Amino acid sequence: MKSSDYTGQTRRDRMIYTVRRYFEACNAADPAIFEQVLTEGCLHYFPPHTGGPYVGRDAIVELWRNCVRDLGSVWSIDRLVCDGEQLAVEWTHFKPKVDQYIRGSEWYEFDDKQRLTAIWAHYASQRDTSRDRNELEGFPYEQGGYKTEAPALSEAELASRARYAGAKP
Repeated sequence: MKSSDYTGQTRRDRMIYTVRRYFEACNAADPAIFEQVLTEGCLHYFPPHTGGPYVGRDAIVELWRNCVRDLGSVWSIDRLVCDGEQLAVEWTHFKPKVDQYIRGSEWYEFDDKQRLTAIWAHYASQRDTSRDRNELEGFPYEQGGYKTEAPALSEAELASRARYAGAKP
C-alpha cells in the first residue's frame, strides 16, 4: 500500500495492514513486500538463546528466507489486538519440513509512515528443541480454533517462496 492509498484510513487501520502484510512477506519470502513494511534499520528481538537481535531489514529478510527454505516455514496470525497506538499479535510458526511448530506473540513499533521499526517476539514457552510442539501447557488450542497444521498457501505465495527462498513444497 502506498501512502496515497491511506486516504480515509485510520492509523489503526494502517497499523493492522502493515502487520498483516508483514506476515504475507514472511510466508512469501518476498523482499519487495518486506521493503514495503520494514524500515531499513528495523530491529527484531527474540527470547534468550533463540537468536537475535536481527539488525536491519536485510538481516530479517535473510532469517525468514532461510526458515522458508530449510524448514518450510509458514506463519499464521491467531489473534491481533490494536488500539491505534499499540499492536500485538499471537502467532504460530509452523515448520512442516521438521514437523514442528512454536507459538508466541509479538509487539510492534511503527514509524510515522506505519512501517515497522522494531519487533519484539515472545515465545509461549521456553523453546525446547526436544519437543515438536512448543506451546502453553494444557491450553485448549484446538477448541479455541487455533490451527494445528500449517495453513495452505496461495499459488502466488508458493511461487514467490520458490523464487526468493529456493523453497520446494
